[in-house]
Amino acid sequence: MAKILWADDEIDLLKPHILFLTAKGYDITPVNSGSDALDQVEQDRYDVVFLDENMPGLTGLETLAQIKQLRPNLPVVMITKSEEERIMEEAIGSKIADYLIKPLNPNQILLSVKKILDNKRLVSEKTNHSYMQEFRQLAMQYQDRIGHVEWVELYKKLIYWELELESSQDKSMEEVFATQKEEANANFCKFIMDNYEDWLNDPAADKPILSHQLMKRKVVPLMKQTEPLFFILIDNFRYDQWKMVEPLLTDLFAIEEESSYYSILPTTTSFARNAIFAGLMPNEIERQYPQWWVNDENTPEGEEGLNKHEEDLLRKQFERNRMQVRFSYHKIINQNHGKSLIDNLPNLWKNHLNVIVYNFVDMLSHARTDMMMIKELAPDEAAYRSITKSWFQHSPIFELIQKIAEKKGRIVITTDHGMTRVKKPVKIVGYRETNTNLRYKQGKNLGFDENHLYVCRRPERLHLPKLNVSTAYVFTLEDYFFAYPNNYNQYVNMYRDTFQHGGVSIEEMIVPFIFMKAK
Repeated sequence: MAKILWADDEIDLLKPHILFLTAKGYDITPVNSGSDALDQVEQDRYDVVFLDENMPGLTGLETLAQIKQLRPNLPVVMITKSEEERIMEEAIGSKIADYLIKPLNPNQILLSVKKILDNKRLVSEKTNHSYMQEFRQLAMQYQDRIGHVEWVELYKKLIYWELELESSQDKSMEEVFATQKEEANANFCKFIMDNYEDWLNDPAADKPILSHQLMKRKVVPLMKQTEPLFFILIDNFRYDQWKMVEPLLTDLFAIEEESSYYSILPTTTSFARNAIFAGLMPNEIERQYPQWWVNDENTPEGEEGLNKHEEDLLRKQFERNRMQVRFSYHKIINQNHGKSLIDNLPNLWKNHLNVIVYNFVDMLSHARTDMMMIKELAPDEAAYRSITKSWFQHSPIFELIQKIAEKKGRIVITTDHGMTRVKKPVKIVGYRETNTNLRYKQGKNLGFDENHLYVCRRPERLHLPKLNVSTAYVFTLEDYFFAYPNNYNQYVNMYRDTFQHGGVSIEEMIVPFIFMKAK
């Protein structure tokens, strides 16, 4: 039974309301002063306090301040005859749970109590019921032959329900949703295998915006001569992670556009991000700028070593399109880089475009694979999203965005590709020079079973570089990852349940594009 403490110097006049709440199953303790209320709060545990603002001795606001010191998380409902704005603002600033104005209505009181005490349960029940109503409709959508636009909308719906169910107290629908998301991902992979090659080679094909078209189709139209555009690319930043940080930005910015584009394959930094800045597919980058393209990710610097020339590639893209653009390029890989960029912000205001690449989310995914502590902190998708939000909230990038908002700037937030949580291994045999990525392999004489894979034996059809005549590209689908037969069990145990990218999944390929203007 929920316990309510009610403090009012005219408490006897409120007996009908107290009897009404008692009949509804609540245990009411009435007192007639603020000091008596404080004594009760110190002696006993209550679920809610009703507090009259205008009491002799300690006022309601004074009592509220002391209650919050004693029990910071105890919900307090302020009740007053006054509609004075100052009192309302002071009460709200003191983190009250609700604010009621006399004369009171019994149902108004009951609604306030239910909103405070039963909110989570009622929301959970409603959320689960609503998801079950939409479950069949979602299933019918992804089992039908839908296009790239419908897949984006479906993915957004899935993320909406994932976040809603995640916040619910009742976890009974989580397993049902996980199964539905897996089925949707499997159907998305079939869609990509059926259509991706046509997107790249058939001019008449209905196709989405892809990585190499992003700057020309989405960014350049936003660039103006008079005010700068900040293009912030957060590596590995998925749509669900965007929805976690979005509430931090809506007080500062009006979101003018929340859309998506499709990452090219492989969904890796070296291929997808170079394609964004070059405005070209990987085989065209290799052919036109061989000095800036490195085919082998097995370098001392790893995959990131292949992205040393993004600024050069972007400059060449503007030159090819005969655009005279003043732009800056900054890659942030640690806190000091971020702080230096904030200090340099006034100098960036003269540019048409300021490109800022943040590598934190990518580093987090690798740290989660390599460090047991990170894996313990982020054992599942929900925890991983939470860590991303915490990083964002306390990072130089958020501070930078706040500074841009103060100067009434404009921002694009996007990424080069997403990532997926891998669970199921698939065996592959390759030579020593085969790349190390767990979601795709390129090389000659690769040995594999084609189940759960998207196989490309003609790389030119996917506009990918070809090291030699027999080079093939192989991409894992859904939540599969590559494992070598040697030390198979050890390898699988190390990499199962880690976040990876490079292959085909809805999380890796459909990525967010956000355009915001400062309020």
